[in-house]
Amino acid sequence: MNQIRFQTVQELKSYRLDLAKREKQKRRLISLSAASCGRASGALEVAAALKESLEKNGLSDTVELRLTGCHGFCQFEPNVIIFPEKYFYHNVSPEKVSPIVEKTLTQDQIVEELTLTGENGQKILATVDDLPFYRKQVRWLLDKHLTLDPESLNSYLFHDGFKALEMILSGMATEKIIDELLFSRLRGRGGAGFLTGLKWRLARQARGDQKFLVCNGDEGDPGAYMDRGLLESNPFSVIEGMIIGGYAVEAGKGFIYIRQEYPLAIERVEEALKAARAAGLLGENILDSGFSFDLELVRGAGAFVSGEETALLASIEGRRAFPRQRPPYPVAQGLWDRPTVINNVETWANVPLIFCQGPNWYSRVGTETSKGTKIFSLVGKVRYTGLVEVPLGITLKEVIEEVGGGSEPGKKIKAVQTGGPSGGCIPVSLFHLPLDYETLQQAGSIMGSGGMIVIDEDTCLVDLILYFLRFAAEESCGQCAPCRLGTKQMVRILEKIVQGEGQIEDLNLLEKIGRTMKEASLCGLGQTAANPVLSALRYFRPELESHILSKECPAKVCQNLIAYIIEKEKCQLCQLCLPNCPVEAIEENQEGYLEINQNLCTRCGICFSVCPSEFSAIVKINRKELELPPDKRDE
Repeated sequence: MNQIRFQTVQELKSYRLDLAKREKQKRRLISLSAASCGRASGALEVAAALKESLEKNGLSDTVELRLTGCHGFCQFEPNVIIFPEKYFYHNVSPEKVSPIVEKTLTQDQIVEELTLTGENGQKILATVDDLPFYRKQVRWLLDKHLTLDPESLNSYLFHDGFKALEMILSGMATEKIIDELLFSRLRGRGGAGFLTGLKWRLARQARGDQKFLVCNGDEGDPGAYMDRGLLESNPFSVIEGMIIGGYAVEAGKGFIYIRQEYPLAIERVEEALKAARAAGLLGENILDSGFSFDLELVRGAGAFVSGEETALLASIEGRRAFPRQRPPYPVAQGLWDRPTVINNVETWANVPLIFCQGPNWYSRVGTETSKGTKIFSLVGKVRYTGLVEVPLGITLKEVIEEVGGGSEPGKKIKAVQTGGPSGGCIPVSLFHLPLDYETLQQAGSIMGSGGMIVIDEDTCLVDLILYFLRFAAEESCGQCAPCRLGTKQMVRILEKIVQGEGQIEDLNLLEKIGRTMKEASLCGLGQTAANPVLSALRYFRPELESHILSKECPAKVCQNLIAYIIEKEKCQLCQLCLPNCPVEAIEENQEGYLEINQNLCTRCGICFSVCPSEFSAIVKINRKELELPPDKRDE
C-alpha cells in the first residue's frame, strides 16, 4: 500500500509522474487471476508454485509475479498472462508452472499444450489478442484487471487512478461536472437505466442540511457477478467515482453496501478505504480543496429485496429491508430523510473514466439513448463463459456467437435469458436485436444489472421459469399482496404443469396474474417477477402447451413426464448402473440384458449419469413413448 499522504492536487500529480517513470523501468510481468473464481480453482497454490519456480530459476529479480483480479475468462481460471507478449495460459495448476517458467520466461517459447486452439483444433491461440472471446469486446473497465494489483494504491495511480479527481478538484464547478456527466448520457447500470447526471442534478438541487451517496453492491441475481468482479479487481475506481459524486452533489458521506456473501470484495474494499484515507483522498479537506468526504462499508444480510433502493436504504439505517412507496424518491428523501444518490457498482466505476477521457469520447460508443459499454456475466449453454464488456447496441447474436463462441458442440441454442430472475427469455429468432435498455424492454425482458444466461435445446423453459418464480417467491418481502400472493400462485400453477397435471386454462391465468403483478406491486421485484413467465407465454407457448396437452417435455427434463430406458443394442453389460440405482429398479431379464422396471423407477437420473458416454446406452424418453414399440420412439 502507498505510504505517502498527499496534501495538495499538485503533490498527487507529481507523485504520479515519478511513479510512471519508476514503473516503466520495471521487469517482465506475470499476471495471475486471483479473484474469487481464480482462488476457488487454486490460484493461491499456483502463486506459491510460481514464486518457488522463479526463485529456482534465478528470475525473482527480473520477473514480477502480480496477483490481479478477474480477467473475465472465468471458465479457464486460474489463468496466467505473461507481459509484454500477452501470452495466455489457461487452467494453470501448480504442476504446470515449471514449463511456463522454464520455456516461456527462460527460452521465450510458447507452451503449446497450455494454450487454447481454434475451432479446427489446429491454430494456436497464444495471446490475449488472439482469443475471439476478447477480440469483440470493448473493455474500458475490465481491461485494467489484466495488470492492476487491486490491493495497491500505487498500481491504481499508475493506471490513471484519481486523475479525474485531480481535474475536478483543480477548479471545475459542480454544475460543470453534472453537465459533462449528462452529456456523456451515462445511464444507471443497475437495471432501471435512469440518467446518472439527471439523478445527480436532482440531488444537487434538493434541499437538505446533509446529503448522502450510496453504492449498491447487493448483487443477488443467480448467475450474475459483475459487481463482485469490479469490487474484487478494482475497488479504487468505485471509491474515486463516489468522491467525485460527493463533490458534485455536495454530499459529505457515502456508503458502500456489499452483500455478506462476497467476503473477498468486502476485504478488498475495506483495505482500499484505509489506503485512500491514509493518502488523504478521503476525510477532511481532501487535497486542500476545502471538500470533506468519507465512505463507510456496510455488509448486507443477503436478502434479494435489499437490492431495491428503498429497501437498501432501510437496511443501511438498521431497519428491516422493506421497500416503501415512491415518491418521494431517494434523491429528495433518502437516508434519514435526506437527499441521497444511489448508483450501482458499475455506474460509479464509469465516472472516473468519463472525466479522464471526456464525455465526447464516452458517448461515441453505443446507441442514441444507451451510451458506453456494459458488463455482462455470460453463462449457460455457450462455449465460452465469463465476464464480458461490450458496447451497448451490439446484437445478442454477436455477444453469444462471437464473444461466447456459440453453442456447445452438437447442441442448438434456442433462447437467452437477460436481466436475472426478473428478466425474460428472448428466442433465437430475435438475436438480431441490439442490446440496449429500450429494445430489451420491448422484447419482454430487461437489461437488469447484466446477467445473461444462454439456453439450449436441453433446457426446459417451463422448468427454468419455475426456478425463477420460486426464487422470486422465496425472496419476496411479503409486504404487498400482488407480489406475495402472485408469485406463490404462479409457482403452484407451474408445478402442476411440470407434473403433467396442468390445464390449458392455466396459461391464461398465469398471464392474468403476471399483468396484475406488473401493475399493482409495490417495488421492482414484484413488478418484474412475472417477466420470465410472460416472455415464455409470448415466445414459447407451444412448449408450455406440450406439457399440458401432450403430457410431454420437449427437452426431456420434467421428472414426472419422462422415463429412462436401456437400449440393449448399445448396452455393453458393464453393469455400472446396477449397483448405483437407489431403489433397485434395474433388473436382468431372461435374455441376460438389463432393463429398468418403470413401476419402481423414481427417475432420479443416477443410472443415466453413470452410464459411460462412449456407450450412452441409457436414454431419456417421454413417458408416453413407453407405449410405443422401440423403433417408433423419438420420431
